[in-house]
Amino acid sequence: MSEQFDRHSGEVPSTDSVFPNHVSSRSLQGRSLVTLDDISLPQIKDLLDRAAYIDSHRREVAHTCDGRVLATLFYEPSTRTRLSFETAMLRLGGQVIGFAGAQLASVSKGESISDTLKTVSNYADIVAMRHPKEGAALVASRAASVPVINAGDGGHMHPTQTLTDLATIRARKGRLTNLTIGMCGDLTFGRTVHSLISTLCRLGQVDFVLISPDELKTPEYILERIDASPTCTYRETSDLGEVIGDLDILYMTRVQKERFFNEDDYLRLRDTYILDEEKLKAARPDMAILHPLPRVNEITAGVDQDPRAAYFEQVRNGMLVRMALESALLGDELPGYQVRKEVQA
Repeated sequence: MSEQFDRHSGEVPSTDSVFPNHVSSRSLQGRSLVTLDDISLPQIKDLLDRAAYIDSHRREVAHTCDGRVLATLFYEPSTRTRLSFETAMLRLGGQVIGFAGAQLASVSKGESISDTLKTVSNYADIVAMRHPKEGAALVASRAASVPVINAGDGGHMHPTQTLTDLATIRARKGRLTNLTIGMCGDLTFGRTVHSLISTLCRLGQVDFVLISPDELKTPEYILERIDASPTCTYRETSDLGEVIGDLDILYMTRVQKERFFNEDDYLRLRDTYILDEEKLKAARPDMAILHPLPRVNEITAGVDQDPRAAYFEQVRNGMLVRMALESALLGDELPGYQVRKEVQA
């Protein structure tokens, strides 16, 4: 597939051509975000546009959420995601409460997620929650009386990371379709991969190259999601070097020790794929390298200086999209930002 031409029409697609002409006029205010399937494609685009606006209007938006309180309820360890959510609210003028680690919460005393969320809803205006169990974010959203943002639930979904990834891909490639995207590493437990594939399938016109050992292959329900898209395809391989030259985007992931019950299996698989300067010699000069971080050793430090490395840009974009999302769910308008007038229900 050429990276310059639409494989069906032969024309170069515009950046926004994948999105419908109309977006619901209903605001995201008051809603929770458990998965990006909860919102429309035009609403996703609007969040990406808001994030780009915030990036160039930092001072103007600095008081958007004055008086608001974000609660970060992180039942498993996190550095980037939790700090990104908290920094986003602080940069919007709000404040933050919360905990990091189940041992610091009343869950250690046996309290249910529902009771925790009903309680925290009295303290905060919005909640960001990470939990090791799939479905926990949905339970939380149903119990809370304020918006809940899924900051990752087990190996299921990670919608704000997907927004981050989309913002980075769009910034690097100028589009979100007509791309060959390689997903490499832990494709079984990688919720960032599952979430990104699911959303890209809604956009269409993406060829996925799924690179993993047999023990960490993509779950069947994700493959079915690709199959259900009339314009998306996939192929599976265990050889990164064989396919790296075909890719517009290489999305690296770490083998997650916390998802393994058997440490021997983890130790055997953790070094399966290591991206280094030698492997990059076979890649396209404009390929972008993404990684949700943290990395262990799957990308060597020498790659950081390569202009194709985009993973630290993802960190910045993550803060921006979370600023956009938090303000949108709270219904706090960004000063000077104008939603396109032609959009309607």
